[in-house]
Amino acid sequence: QVQLVEAGGGLVQAGGSLRLSCAASGRTFSTYAMGWFRQAPGKEREFVAAISRSADDTGYVDSVKGRFTISRDNAKSTLYLQMNSLKSEDMAVYYCAASVSRWYGGSSPLHYDNWGQGTQVTVSS
Repeated sequence: QVQLVEAGGGLVQAGGSLRLSCAASGRTFSTYAMGWFRQAPGKEREFVAAISRSADDTGYVDSVKGRFTISRDNAKSTLYLQMNSLKSEDMAVYYCAASVSRWYGGSSPLHYDNWGQGTQVTVSS
């Protein structure tokens, strides 16, 4: 098991930036594929971005390509999501997730075994 704790959410104006982080503990971080998901009120949880164990592979939902960047620091056991040019439609609770068995977790939440508690991102227009 791995414990995941997100941080960095908050209130930002449209067009602004936030950097989310996800601190992992419990097992060797580099053995997990990681992902970011988000859930807005009344909507299903949505894939945002994913990164492989060694950061060689990344993927994004089309709506955030060119604006968001996923990265990881295995030495610090931390996952990041840099979010630029934020829009009102980005407003949601953001969750990080870890996949024990996969090199790259991809976009399906079913591929992930462990989830953080979430951090709220609010975008004001």
